[in-house]
Amino acid sequence: MTDSPNLFADQPSASTGFVDVLVPVALNQTYSYRVPRGMELKAGDLVSVPLGARDVMGVVWADNAQPEPRLHNRLKDVGEKLDVPPLRDELRKLVDWVSTYTLSARGMVLRMSLRMGWDLGPERTRTGVRLVGAPPKRMTPARHRLIDILSDGLLHGKSDVAREAGVSVGVIDGLVDEGTLLTEPMPRDLAATQVDPDWAISDFSPEQEGAAAALRTLATSGDFKVALLDGVTGSGKTEVYFEAVAEIIKRGEQVLILMPEIALTGQFLDRFALRFGVRPLEWHSELTPRTRARNWAAVAAGEAQVIVGARSSLFLPYAKLGLIIVDEEHDQAYKQDEGAHYHARDMAVVRASIAKIPVILASATPSVETEVNARKGRYQRVALPSRFGGQHMPQIEAIDLRREGPMRGRFIAPRLAENIQIAIDKKEQALLFLNRRGYAPLTLCRGCGHRFSCNICDAWLVDHRFRQRLVCHHCGFSIPRPHRCPHCGLEESLVAVGPGVERLQEEAAALFPGARTMVLSSDLITSIETMRSELNEIAEGRVDVIIGTQLVAKGHNFPRLNLVGVIDADLGLGNGDPRAAERTFQLLNQVIGRAGREQGRGVGYLQTHQPEHPVMKALIASDREAFYDSEIAARERAGYPPFGRLASLIISAGDRPTAEGFARKLAGLAPLDERVKVLGPAEAPLAVIKGRYRFRLLVKSARGFDLSGYLRDWMAIAPKTTGNLKLEIDVDPQSFL
Repeated sequence: MTDSPNLFADQPSASTGFVDVLVPVALNQTYSYRVPRGMELKAGDLVSVPLGARDVMGVVWADNAQPEPRLHNRLKDVGEKLDVPPLRDELRKLVDWVSTYTLSARGMVLRMSLRMGWDLGPERTRTGVRLVGAPPKRMTPARHRLIDILSDGLLHGKSDVAREAGVSVGVIDGLVDEGTLLTEPMPRDLAATQVDPDWAISDFSPEQEGAAAALRTLATSGDFKVALLDGVTGSGKTEVYFEAVAEIIKRGEQVLILMPEIALTGQFLDRFALRFGVRPLEWHSELTPRTRARNWAAVAAGEAQVIVGARSSLFLPYAKLGLIIVDEEHDQAYKQDEGAHYHARDMAVVRASIAKIPVILASATPSVETEVNARKGRYQRVALPSRFGGQHMPQIEAIDLRREGPMRGRFIAPRLAENIQIAIDKKEQALLFLNRRGYAPLTLCRGCGHRFSCNICDAWLVDHRFRQRLVCHHCGFSIPRPHRCPHCGLEESLVAVGPGVERLQEEAAALFPGARTMVLSSDLITSIETMRSELNEIAEGRVDVIIGTQLVAKGHNFPRLNLVGVIDADLGLGNGDPRAAERTFQLLNQVIGRAGREQGRGVGYLQTHQPEHPVMKALIASDREAFYDSEIAARERAGYPPFGRLASLIISAGDRPTAEGFARKLAGLAPLDERVKVLGPAEAPLAVIKGRYRFRLLVKSARGFDLSGYLRDWMAIAPKTTGNLKLEIDVDPQSFL
């Protein structure tokens, strides 16, 4: 797809043109600006423009040959054309498409493409220094330390070597003046190094080779196609789709690999380097501003061949994107729930369609939407039904807590504890999985029954013993864990109710006193490097029992792990979410799939109060098709996605009457259409978050109905939100809280 031609090529160089510029703010409109004489602009160019009292970065969105005549003298000039590649036509189309579909302001969607700050353009040249001449006549201890470090004859960064020697930059300048040292510009750090598609050829099984051949064909098709790489855990999906990556690299094009969470990238980057010789470029929130700008520029210039990133990397300005891969495509983390509400998997398919390139969705437990598309032939299914190397899938057993549960005050059933001890004795690892952070989800007073709740949310405070605080997981509010009840004043009366992973570690330490335990939970991870370090400790066998939340459920490979125990397998089934069964099945399948990937036979134990539940029965029987058959049939009967459309409207305010009143007024203005049902308003399940009272309207329609258009027509006649009122629209919601 080619970029737009110069919008002002036919205009005399002395004349002034006009352009419409889209700026990354929460507005849907563009602003018109005059083009100064001598400046040539085309659609997609990045510019600096005045907006109010400040200068902002924006993108030329269109020519404006005839702006309103009365505005001619009031329009401001474009300040500067930025020296970076323009945003290509396909990316601007994606911004428009996402804005139209999700009802998000175009400026907020554009903002995701410009998350590189003002650190663009040529980098500041760093000054280096090297030893070239004789020692100075006057030698001081500081000069001696400096010369010792530079005696290797190499070029060192000026500020770096000053810090290492413990001297001021003035000491270096003095030796430069005396001819002992010479300054030179340091070579620029490269954002991306060349990927070698033939660095290490994989040794595939016949099954894997068949899948790899299918993906190579897809990659070289030169057109829009969607493939589902459907492989059980441990089947080698990553190595197989690397073959498609290699084909795109050979064609001189770029590949985007989307990952649901930064925590998953550590082992992935190592595997990528083993196959291609170097690591890919990264894009996520942990990057420094300078690295972010450098990587953005490398993507835009086409220097970065493979980009691995979180959902926002979908909006980067690729110079020649040839393939998109969505790893763990079913993962809920792909849904953006703040700002512009979008689902990165779905928008990846949209971007691939606009750019006319293939997209690969990879999962061991596809989303119901993707499974239905594959069954109907809209997506090509590439299957990997067996584990690599002949390893068996884990055997799964249920522990019926109604008959063989743990003793009072304990949470690990005796049969599970017995088998964990056997695993420890065999020098194997065990994983205890509980998708609940902290020590306990509820704290109450045994004297008066007082329950500790958040002051500004409709939620209980979670006991975090490691931090000695009670914390709200919705707004971050916390208080020190008190020694007496604030309601009745009774001392040492507080009781922890229910388990979290911290309490589970306490129990594991008591049951297995010689074992080395580690808790993996997002609230205990201080940085991505800490996460990678702890995962390496597990991979190297320095941990016997891992206690983790969903952080450990996906993407990680633990060679010595052969036993997984799920403490509360029913935890996600009773929350009223239409996707509860699907998410529970996916999560438990993924976490049990960590077991037995490299040696021995893995086994998973599900502690459950309802082993007869369809999700539990499907897991225990390893009958994935039975689960999808029942879940798809239930969705079709109810008209839920993918057989129907949903949109959620959340109205919030600082007081309940204002939120409820606006919600009722809004519901009364909904356009009448027999193809649409507007349910509510009703209090949201989490009725108060951060001191804001929340009411929800749920809009339901048939699959082929233009729900986005209906919502736009509705909002056009709706009253504007003012003051403390807020309205959030979520098309295709994933969360129902």
